[in-house]
Amino acid sequence: MGDLLINNKEIVVPGEELAHGMDYLPGAGTYRDKDIIIASRLGLINVDGRALKIIPLSGKYMPKSNDVIIGQIVDITFTGWRVETNSAYPAMLNIRDATSDFINRGADLAQYFNLGDYVAAKITNVTSQKLVDLTIKGPGLKKLQGGRIIFVNTNKVPRIIGKQGSMVGMIKEATGCRIVVGQNGVVWVQGEPKNELVAIEAVKKIENEAHMSGLTDEIKKFLETMVKEVIK
Repeated sequence: MGDLLINNKEIVVPGEELAHGMDYLPGAGTYRDKDIIIASRLGLINVDGRALKIIPLSGKYMPKSNDVIIGQIVDITFTGWRVETNSAYPAMLNIRDATSDFINRGADLAQYFNLGDYVAAKITNVTSQKLVDLTIKGPGLKKLQGGRIIFVNTNKVPRIIGKQGSMVGMIKEATGCRIVVGQNGVVWVQGEPKNELVAIEAVKKIENEAHMSGLTDEIKKFLETMVKEVIK
């Protein structure tokens, strides 16, 4: 029998022993030394069945195909728009991936997306040279109008979204806000101004307390206190 030496969602440090025996499997951020699984990085331990992996507490976003991100238009070219991705690598949104309209050569592309606009987009390709291509053709992909933009730790995004969208869904229901959480750590919130502030505070609370157990109940209580309604 194997022994698990830590609790799920605990913060662990490099060199810390996580499990003894062969019942558990080393995942990302861990390694096996004989029959001991050891942490190789600082982070939050995630116990998924028999697999142990460590979620880093910090780090910049690395673009990946099929990720939905929120980016900002930073340049307009002859063929499309250059997009800041909150990473070391900007992306390109080509005309064909942005609209089905026929656009004449030399047309003013700013009428579609102007400098400073934010878009919810999907990464379609990342080359070996880290050239990133985007599309906004798909459900929920669009220019984001109004609302507020905030930035969160990219490693906390799964916790903010929750299992099958449960956490962000609870915030949406309680505040009536529309919310898009980009995998690149950029979050858009749009609703009544006072409710936007509640939603943002809830997102930040999840980010700051992502390592704590019972977080869903804690966020539920927080939202009920703020909106003065019972959340089912």
